Amino acid sequence: MNKAGIVEFFARLAADNPHPETELEYSNPYTLLVAVALSAQMTDVGVNKATRTLFAEADTPEKMLALGEETLRERLRTINFYNTKTKNVLALSRALIEQHGGEVPADRAALEALPGVGRKTANVVLNTAFGRETFAVDTHIFRVGNRTGLARGKTPLDVELKLDKRVPRPFRLHAHHWLILHGRYTCKARTPECWRCVVADLCAYKPKTPAPPASKHAAR
Repeated sequence: MNKAGIVEFFARLAADNPHPETELEYSNPYTLLVAVALSAQMTDVGVNKATRTLFAEADTPEKMLALGEETLRERLRTINFYNTKTKNVLALSRALIEQHGGEVPADRAALEALPGVGRKTANVVLNTAFGRETFAVDTHIFRVGNRTGLARGKTPLDVELKLDKRVPRPFRLHAHHWLILHGRYTCKARTPECWRCVVADLCAYKPKTPAPPASKHAAR
């Protein structure tokens, strides 16, 4: 995809969804950090179901530690790998209090030093909470980047670095949200819905998936 194609690609995604947002529910940088950390190998819907109750009780590191491990584990029981994630949430909460005065740092190295926080989580927090132009490459963005030809790479970091190099302003701030949502709802893993894709003609994927046949009931 050439430079003009990339501009058109994001212009269409922007026109289709002018104000993209994360589908994780949060109220401040801390709850966003916890939600993203919990979202590994989980759907946003599944995370939200667990965190609605949790964040009503604990929306700061201090309140989270006050819950205690047993209560927190019970709140996270529906989350995949909840035992490990329970320990990580408590450990990162303790680290925030001891090292950052209870505040979430707007610094990549400091975020990645927190228990259970990797590069993708740090990128989401930097982008969504602090307005940084970062590219959090999850499975959706990795697939879309490779399938469309927008940013091909063998690893998430490869794709991230190519996006950082290729995505132009004014699309950089919201690019990763547009790509995540596009991968989640249109450019799906098993069967991309090319027939309703707003960037299908710009995409390198072939053959394009045709629209499903109309049902007999709908044809009557």
